[in-house]
Amino acid sequence: MIQKVKPSDSLQGTLSPPPDKSISQRAAIFSLLHEGTSVIKNYSSAQDPQSSLECVEALGAEVKRNKDSISIKGTGRSGIKAPEDDLDCGNSGTAMRLLAGVIAGSGKQVRMCGDASLTTRTMTRIIEPLEKMGAYILARNSAYAPLMITREEKLKPMDFELPIPSAQLKSCILLAGLFGETPTKVIETIPSRDHTERLLQLKVEEEKGKKIISASLNDEIPNQSYTVPGDFSAAAFWLVAGCIIPNSEITLEATGLNPTRNALLGILQEMGANITIENERMEGAEPVGDIVVRSSDLRAINIPKSIIPNCIDELPILAVAMSFAEGISVISGAEELRHKETDRIMAISEMLKAARVSFEEKEDGVEIHGNPEFAFDSATFKSFHDHRIAMASAILSLKGKSESEILDAECAAVSYPGFWEDLKEISIYG
Repeated sequence: MIQKVKPSDSLQGTLSPPPDKSISQRAAIFSLLHEGTSVIKNYSSAQDPQSSLECVEALGAEVKRNKDSISIKGTGRSGIKAPEDDLDCGNSGTAMRLLAGVIAGSGKQVRMCGDASLTTRTMTRIIEPLEKMGAYILARNSAYAPLMITREEKLKPMDFELPIPSAQLKSCILLAGLFGETPTKVIETIPSRDHTERLLQLKVEEEKGKKIISASLNDEIPNQSYTVPGDFSAAAFWLVAGCIIPNSEITLEATGLNPTRNALLGILQEMGANITIENERMEGAEPVGDIVVRSSDLRAINIPKSIIPNCIDELPILAVAMSFAEGISVISGAEELRHKETDRIMAISEMLKAARVSFEEKEDGVEIHGNPEFAFDSATFKSFHDHRIAMASAILSLKGKSESEILDAECAAVSYPGFWEDLKEISIYG
């Protein structure tokens, strides 16, 4: 689908961001491991969380889809069943990596597959540690899905220091560790998303600047009955849009404010964004609040490597904000972007090039020469079938002088099925 986006004179209104994908997928997987019924409200209807839901159902959970909630009767760790067919993770790297840990821990023999995009993403980061824990994994070219996972020997708990800040890798090892008689410990030197340890209530210790998370059979899997917060990564598009479009005010209701996820909030505020938070509260184990953003004069910023893990998904839309900030902004240490749904450093560069933004592509990021007065006539943006690139291109299109086009725009539904409707709802034209 080709989506046309007209320049907007103002953005006004209140939106509810879609349910958080990361939390939704974990809620489904952790409900499988819980011996009892969990009722999850506001579960995401996006493709990736639905893939996770279908996977836990295939592994033996009883899933009931109600009008405003999902009910999951879990199997517990001892009741997981090997499906007769392949376990299809769709496009979800989270489903494949987290469930690989569950399957390795359970000792079941399961063949995991995914769509054409997922099968191009390397799985070596999880294969190597899982094999050290006793799993036997066959992978295409020793690195890619489909994965055939089994375990013939006893699970070997271990201490594992994360080589990179990755919440998916961390979660994979911890989930395998939940099946061990003694604790598996994951050692984290640079913080990454902490939804797994929050939702599973795992033991977390601090030692010499490192975070140590433990998991074993002794950990009781808590009931996963709660309301999934709005996705901060989805809200990020409106935060930037509200900053760069004149005479704008947008309220984003019930948005997740997990401190390991919302680094963009601090980045934008440091850039001069007019952002306030109202009605802060807790939903289950997660902090939420209503975020209000108003038009702002932005200034350039350099993003240190240490912050990258907590804003990795927001970097495409951050690049749009930097394009209209006074001065030279730098994103560096973001090599991980080249291994997402597409090579996102390349995709960001192509997006900026289409709008004639002044920038330089680096191996690990981009350098953007921002200009608050910058405007372009119109552009045709390639989404590269990447939802975040499609939505970032849409926000950039709002600053054009005439109508722009986003190609393959339907991919926004991967994380934000109602994005195009919400954009239309808050846009005001002269």
